[in-house]
Amino acid sequence: EAGRLETQLRLLLQMGAVVEHISGRPTVRIARIAGQYGKPRSKPTETVDDKEVMSFKGDNINGFEVKDRKWDPERLLLGYWHSSATLNYLRSMVSSAEPKDVLAVDASSLRAASDFASITQDVQDMAAKTASRGSLDFFTAHEAMQLDLEEALTRKVGDKYYNLSAHLVWIGDRTRQVNGAHVEYFRGIANPIGVKVGPSMKNEELKELLTLLNPQKEEGRVVIITRYGAGKVEELLSGHIQAVKECGIPVVWQCDAVHGNGVVASNKYKTRKMDDIVQEIMQCMEVHKKNGSILGGVHLEMTGQKTVTECLGGCCAITEDGLTKNYETYCDPRLNYSQAIEAAFTLA
Repeated sequence: EAGRLETQLRLLLQMGAVVEHISGRPTVRIARIAGQYGKPRSKPTETVDDKEVMSFKGDNINGFEVKDRKWDPERLLLGYWHSSATLNYLRSMVSSAEPKDVLAVDASSLRAASDFASITQDVQDMAAKTASRGSLDFFTAHEAMQLDLEEALTRKVGDKYYNLSAHLVWIGDRTRQVNGAHVEYFRGIANPIGVKVGPSMKNEELKELLTLLNPQKEEGRVVIITRYGAGKVEELLSGHIQAVKECGIPVVWQCDAVHGNGVVASNKYKTRKMDDIVQEIMQCMEVHKKNGSILGGVHLEMTGQKTVTECLGGCCAITEDGLTKNYETYCDPRLNYSQAIEAAFTLA
């Protein structure tokens, strides 16, 4: 849907503008968009209405409705078409849009925030600035989970091989085994790459992984995307930072503040708490400062839709009962517009 694509990209670019304005640091906006219609699942089957069926693994593989759970290779072609159409639409949008219009933050959605007056002033200050066309630049990324698909979209350019389905691709926490097929594939491409690092990652394993993925110690080659969960950062991140220092391989550190913070509400809705998401970001900042390293980015799942109710809390004060009002996601719960903008102001 064109409208959803546009609101999604506007939100990402506005969050980047907020962080840039308040922190005084330039931002790089990377969208998980136009490419990933496959989803890793911990089990191959699940029970729906007392019937065991194949797990929903994303629209590239099967459908969400029970009748569509059979794997269908034709969906790969549909996924490619949608990816191409999405990227073409977004390119045309940013090339013709007025930067100031795109970056205009809707402060009214944060009216209940305790620092609303300060936020309003920042939004007014941002609007008074001249917005360059470069402020609408964005890059694409996704988890390269389906290797058969990713390999088919890999091409030789000059003397190197690139995955041309995205600018940046990453290895998930479930598929980062040092002797696994995903690491072997990622070794061979020249894209910037990400690696999800969770609580199960041992320090020595991280060293070995980085040595395989970046033997030339190229700056900007590897992004480590930590995903621990609020309250676990101090215990785990310090050791991982030390392991990276010991192996001498440069990395960009990013905090995935959502995937370690999933909870199930009392009404059985899969959700996340805004407070946990913000807490993990703040804890990462603190641990990096303490260890002499730099948190270079954050990874969030959000939607530009203002009425979505999938995550708890924030200035819009979504409760467990409120989740039922507009819970759209088939996969992971997302921050809505006001929650995402509030998170950007807080971390900035």
